[in-house]
Amino acid sequence: MRLSAPMSSPARVFQRLLPLAVLALSAISVPLMIFAPTGIARLRGLEDEKTKVNLEISRLGDQIRKLRAEVDRIKNDPAKVEQVARDELGLVRKTEIVFQFDQ
Repeated sequence: MRLSAPMSSPARVFQRLLPLAVLALSAISVPLMIFAPTGIARLRGLEDEKTKVNLEISRLGDQIRKLRAEVDRIKNDPAKVEQVARDELGLVRKTEIVFQFDQ
């Protein structure tokens, strides 16, 4: 005993041709998408760019850690404060004499 009515001829043809049409469309469109300028070549370029950006992030992270350590030393070490004042700001003590020579 059949539960459904038999398919008409156009429905049967459609059911058999649809997978073939999808396969044909895929066979044409997939290579076009892969070899297009926005395909594999762009993907490789983006991967290279991501690698460079990750290296830059790592380098900047190291620089941030070093700067934070220096800030911590400046906050907590009076000798470091004096060194920064002398080296970067050119400050001297009141009791010191400064000699300037022309080069």
